[in-house]
Amino acid sequence: MSLKFAVLAALHEQPATGYDLTRNFRTRMANVWNASHQQIYRELSKMTEEGLLEVEDVPQDSRPDRKLYRLSDAGIADLANWLTESQGRPPTRDPLLVKLFGGDLVDPESLMAEITRQRQNWRQELDRYRDIEAEYFSAPEQVPFRFRLQHLALRKGIRSMESNLAWADEVVAVLNHEIKSRS
Repeated sequence: MSLKFAVLAALHEQPATGYDLTRNFRTRMANVWNASHQQIYRELSKMTEEGLLEVEDVPQDSRPDRKLYRLSDAGIADLANWLTESQGRPPTRDPLLVKLFGGDLVDPESLMAEITRQRQNWRQELDRYRDIEAEYFSAPEQVPFRFRLQHLALRKGIRSMESNLAWADEVVAVLNHEIKSRS
């Protein structure tokens, strides 16, 4: 999958500026797709050239005009076509898992430090996802279908972070056992 379809899906919800899209990718879509400000603007430019987006210049006082992007009919058709295609699972490339494969070559304390840092990241991510859920989906059964689907995507992120934290507890238990046995 490319960034193109994540942008199309975000604009399907509502027209947005590049700034709005960047903010959306950092908040509501954070567990769905990761993209930098520059990547989003490059993609918007390319998609506009391809006729997938329409752009409206919105005048602003004492600032350059804002560009408001919305899906064109071709963009809607491209997104709808992609939605019907089967998607494979993305390949796993996780440096932490690779470290476990060679972890017996180093002190268990160094692995413990690594897993502790990762746990902290996962905890922060989980807290952020829960904040998004509280802000946007406090009553998910009362929102339109499209937002219930988005809530399910967010729930996947929440469950993934919860699973990562539970798995980290298992790793910590094994590392603690090894550290004690070496004492």
